Amino acid sequence: MADDSAPPARRPLVLVTTVLGSSLAFIDGSVVNVALAALQRDLGATVGDLQWVVNGYLLTLGALLLLGGTLGDRLGRRRVFAAGVWLFALASLACALASTPLLLILARAVQGVGAALLVPNSLAILSAAYPRSASAAGRSAPGPASPP
Repeated sequence: MADDSAPPARRPLVLVTTVLGSSLAFIDGSVVNVALAALQRDLGATVGDLQWVVNGYLLTLGALLLLGGTLGDRLGRRRVFAAGVWLFALASLACALASTPLLLILARAVQGVGAALLVPNSLAILSAAYPRSASAAGRSAPGPASPP
């Protein structure tokens, strides 16, 4: 297996990029709850529609998370991560432009697909960027939790 670790100078960029990507996906799972009343009012959504707006995203994310990791292993983590970010961004634009509850639900489901591509690969990229030898160095300092 090739050494996928990032050069030390690029590690902070890798850290910021991957953490922002996965944070965006996780925050999006809950932030929509703040807008539910406005969505109901502006789109004429029913309570059932609003449940699908929330759950359409979470369902596709949860169902496809392992597939996203497998695709990263087979096609390249960085490539699948980038595809996930682009898909997530385009679906976010579609959410903003949605004029009916159905369009919003479909766009949220596509956001979930994008998140399922980016989340597992962000973690894999981060893990590869900081090889065990580099990450273990920070944990080797003696402290109260260190074994005797």
